[in-house]
Amino acid sequence: MSTAVPARYCVVGGGISGLVAAYRLRVAAGPDASITLLDPADRLGGVLRTERIGGQLLDVGAEAFVARRPEVPALLGELGLSGRQIVPSGARPLIYSEGRLHPLPKDTVQGIPSRPEALAGLVDDATIRWMLDEPRRPFSWCQGADPSVAELVGDRFGEQVVIRSVDPLLSGVYAGSAATIGIRAGAPTVAAALDGGARSLTEAVTRALPPPQAGAVFGAIDGGYQVLVDELVRRSWLEWAQVSVRSVGRGARGWEVLDDEGTRWPADAVVLAVPAPRLPALVADIAPRTAAAARRIPVASAAVVALALPGGTPLPEQSGVLVAGQGRLRAKAVTLSSKKWGRRANVEMVRLSYGRFGDDLARSTGDEDLLAWAAQDLSVLFGISVDPVDSRVVRWIDALPQYGPGHAALVAELRAGLPGGLAVAGAYLDGIGVPACVAAATRAVAALVVDGR
Repeated sequence: MSTAVPARYCVVGGGISGLVAAYRLRVAAGPDASITLLDPADRLGGVLRTERIGGQLLDVGAEAFVARRPEVPALLGELGLSGRQIVPSGARPLIYSEGRLHPLPKDTVQGIPSRPEALAGLVDDATIRWMLDEPRRPFSWCQGADPSVAELVGDRFGEQVVIRSVDPLLSGVYAGSAATIGIRAGAPTVAAALDGGARSLTEAVTRALPPPQAGAVFGAIDGGYQVLVDELVRRSWLEWAQVSVRSVGRGARGWEVLDDEGTRWPADAVVLAVPAPRLPALVADIAPRTAAAARRIPVASAAVVALALPGGTPLPEQSGVLVAGQGRLRAKAVTLSSKKWGRRANVEMVRLSYGRFGDDLARSTGDEDLLAWAAQDLSVLFGISVDPVDSRVVRWIDALPQYGPGHAALVAELRAGLPGGLAVAGAYLDGIGVPACVAAATRAVAALVVDGR
């Protein structure tokens, strides 16, 4: 007769990374294991948040996932949710630059063009000529190099390409810029093509373009990300302790999680699924190398203004607008959600995103000011002035990591500093977005299982 004590696990953090980690632990450890998730929030899901606005469900945090990566479709399949995956309508975004709206250039990778003519009208003729000449100019690349996107693209294609084509996409994704993102994080397929012998940036981007039959770039979930959150919670059979965590230390069972109420939670292994700024306080005593690496990962904050506009509001048949530079607009991106996802209803759903790396806008600007800015921005962009039927302002503080040059080496150092039985998961590790979070959480649990814990 077995007298084995059931395994006990703690997961710190209730965002998508923590929830996937809890689910993976349940699958790996079986029904007898104890899985405690510690998070003080009033709801689970972190930056995945679905709200009902104007009678319609809308994701006001992360909105979509890269469907060409396998992690989310595979997870939805595991959970029996494949039928809930939806694709965009096919409407394309615009770029707002120099006071005008332009079509988003085609045949680019994160805004980096494969052919100069794709940027005609967005950049000046001198820049077009510089790009045309790029394959003939001397080019040197060291395998494994990781310059900033701005350094590489600015040198080869010119500053206008960085500001007007690349920055709008990186700002929309990372709340950063080409100067704060390394090429291996911002455009990994371009970096791989350069490592593979591409003789120019033009050739590298051409090689990196996805095949025409690759299918929709993005996907979403019918009913919002809350559908995924609820199913992960249900399948994990987790115990949710609604408390903050002070620290993690050695304990009788291997590890002990101390919460802000003084309760100690024993665990055989722990997954730390918290943002990078939170990690050092938890592990400074037991993993100083990890704590030091985490402190070197910069983060940005953002605010989302979600609006339900009256049905019939004259909006373009586009998926949204990406903003180049500051100019007259305060928003960095506008998503025309109803157009993007082809939803027909008696309201038009719109999201405006504010805040970039280096500013304090998301923290310091009040809701009323953000709503006023949203009205002004919509007037500048589309010439409309209507009162919303409903609205919501949501803030994501220190939630958007910047993957600067050398980020992969920094993350390797961070992971290497962890003692056995501890693992990390989160968007600051291997890439932003839900697929990367799913992958990092899966990797964290696999490391613990291989560790024999």
